[in-house]
Amino acid sequence: MQNRNSPRSRRGSRFVNRSIAATEAVVLQFRLPTMKIRAATDTDRDAIWSIFQEILAAGDTYAFDPKMSREEALAYWFRADTHAYVAAEDGRVVGTYILRPNQLGPGSHVANAAFMVASDAQSSGVGRRMAEHCLGEARRMGFRAMQFNFVVSTNTPAIHLWQKLGFKIVGTLPGAFRHPEKGDVDVYVMFRSLLEG
Repeated sequence: MQNRNSPRSRRGSRFVNRSIAATEAVVLQFRLPTMKIRAATDTDRDAIWSIFQEILAAGDTYAFDPKMSREEALAYWFRADTHAYVAAEDGRVVGTYILRPNQLGPGSHVANAAFMVASDAQSSGVGRRMAEHCLGEARRMGFRAMQFNFVVSTNTPAIHLWQKLGFKIVGTLPGAFRHPEKGDVDVYVMFRSLLEG
């Protein structure tokens, strides 16, 4: 019987791990092109509410009232000044985002956005695809920059994604979010210009 700690065994384990990672990358490469991002319609409301409920239940990324009703949530997502989108895969909505001006009047050239991904679709590239789509839409609509006002500091996957896409942390709000497990945690304001790259 071969010793599991032998150099040969360790090389075999590394090979298997690389093969698994490569297989997962290929699956992801073929899966994501089947995903379509489009403007949300009234027929998407149930699916959006389903994802919204998961976010409310977790309570660790958005400062929403956990008792927010379906009507309140959808009114927020489909506001008159808001463009709502869904990411659909094989006809099923797996994510949604909104795009709107961050402020009125003299601040309306800066966009704001919010993203939600179904729990069983997280870490699959859906968030990145929606983020890239959102940046393209914001440019198309003439926005000159994008700002996120309230990024919870413990939401490290989102922060890493935004930084990869050119966002910088421009401000910190100390202890501004009451995390259900970690107590009061910081919140970041993140910003990037849309006039470059």
